[in-house]
Amino acid sequence: MSNDTLQHSTFDGVSDYIAALDTVCSSAQRTLNIFEQNFEGIGFNSEARFDMLQRFLLSSPINRLNLLAHDPQHLIRYCPRMMMLLRQFGNSMFIYQTPKNLLHISDPFAVADNTHYVRRYHFDDTRGLLGKNDPEEARRLNSRFNEMWNSSHPCVSGTTLGL
Repeated sequence: MSNDTLQHSTFDGVSDYIAALDTVCSSAQRTLNIFEQNFEGIGFNSEARFDMLQRFLLSSPINRLNLLAHDPQHLIRYCPRMMMLLRQFGNSMFIYQTPKNLLHISDPFAVADNTHYVRRYHFDDTRGLLGKNDPEEARRLNSRFNEMWNSSHPCVSGTTLGL
């Protein structure tokens, strides 16, 4: 991005959150870490989000898309586009499930690289903050994501086991 000025914008509403997620997803250059309760109702089976994430994963073999959920069943059962991405990019995209001891964590967020992020205050709250060019907070959220990720486990694979 040519404009490196720190920008914070608040939002309230699901459509604003989806737009903020799109902003963060489209700005990712190397890593995209997303933590959600279950990914339901926030655009993860839309064609636009699929295209955006596919472009991101195609742009470099070192790019990483990490999705972390308390309950991944919505992604697995009702987001065939995400499952197609997982099959296509099994070495670059991962879906993990948090263990029971992390179920108290209730503020979803997404971080692109160590630069941009979006976070909501609670799963049940549509209010939140979009931060652009905020490396300090983005690094803090990534650190938190990595702590949660390291305690979590893969819940679905892009490869079919068996025959």
